[in-house]
Amino acid sequence: MARRETLIARSIVYAILNANDDGEPTRKPSFVRRVLRLFYMYWLTFRLVRHDLFKALRDAWGIEDGDYKASFNVKIQGHQKKGKAALMPMGDMGYSGSTFFRTDDSAYLVKSIPRHFEHDFFKNDFLLPYADHMRANPSSLLVRITDLLESTHNSIGILLGLAPSHHIIMENILYGQDQEAQSDTAPKWESWDLKPTSYFFPERDIAGGALASEATKSKLADEFYDKIRLSEADAAQFRLQIEKDTKLLADCNAVDYSLFLVRISAKNAPVAEFQPSLQSDETSAEPIPPAQPPFSPPNSPSWRTGVLSSDGKEIYRAAILDFFWAKHTAHAKAMTGLVQGYNLIDDQGPMSITTDSTEYRDRFLKMCEEYVEVQE
Repeated sequence: MARRETLIARSIVYAILNANDDGEPTRKPSFVRRVLRLFYMYWLTFRLVRHDLFKALRDAWGIEDGDYKASFNVKIQGHQKKGKAALMPMGDMGYSGSTFFRTDDSAYLVKSIPRHFEHDFFKNDFLLPYADHMRANPSSLLVRITDLLESTHNSIGILLGLAPSHHIIMENILYGQDQEAQSDTAPKWESWDLKPTSYFFPERDIAGGALASEATKSKLADEFYDKIRLSEADAAQFRLQIEKDTKLLADCNAVDYSLFLVRISAKNAPVAEFQPSLQSDETSAEPIPPAQPPFSPPNSPSWRTGVLSSDGKEIYRAAILDFFWAKHTAHAKAMTGLVQGYNLIDDQGPMSITTDSTEYRDRFLKMCEEYVEVQE
């Protein structure tokens, strides 16, 4: 890893492994150290925000503290090789400028939230409704967020945008992909980050996309040209849970979230054994998604652990991600005004970040419904 990534990763790991019960760092810096850290470029001292709340959520999800911390501790994982890191960089992804890491065991992802209006919305407006919803809806498709880290101090690195001041830790529904041998008989993993594509996307729609590079356009939402093949019961439960989750998001004024879909299949895969249908407000007891075939638990399936296709040849996982853009923030209002001004010249309609939360929910639900094909 580059020096920047190494120091950011180490500061995150240190915070997870060494926080007090209240989430604050175990060591209180001296006056001299407090002055010096203002000049740090990459290393930050983090606190765990609402440590009590996230601890309660992890308990509800069956995540033991020892197992959770072990994912961030290479010594516990048995890696004695010098230079082995607990977090592996995944690069910058999307338009938000977020950086991603995954734990060495691939169980969790760490995502930075560098934009103030996004982490402020999540911390002050959405966190409590999210926690209440996740406790009341064990089968929720909202991605499981297990911790929120924020810097305890300012620094030159934060001011220059070199070191993100906030990170979330969330479950990795691609868990198990890296543990499969790359061979012709190995299961095939595919994933899509899906949003309604009927909105105005300047990179795609202005001058037919000629003004944007291919690299820029590649960060737009994916297209899924197939179907999610489900039994009638599983399709009905999928629709019901998506409606519950998006109602929360709409009520909190969130837009621009996406459905992250994973499909696991194998060449000449035999028809899988019977799997019970999804049931409302039930979920697998698995604290993390299964890492080995058949990648879906035999009992109490959920979209985070794996749902069997109607023909028994594919496993689907899904999660709703990126619900940090709220329409009532000053930044979102400014973007809305900018797009409305452009539409006076070239009427392209709203962007996914400038539409209202109810309208976005309607298009999102329609998108999800169109992807599902019921087969018995």
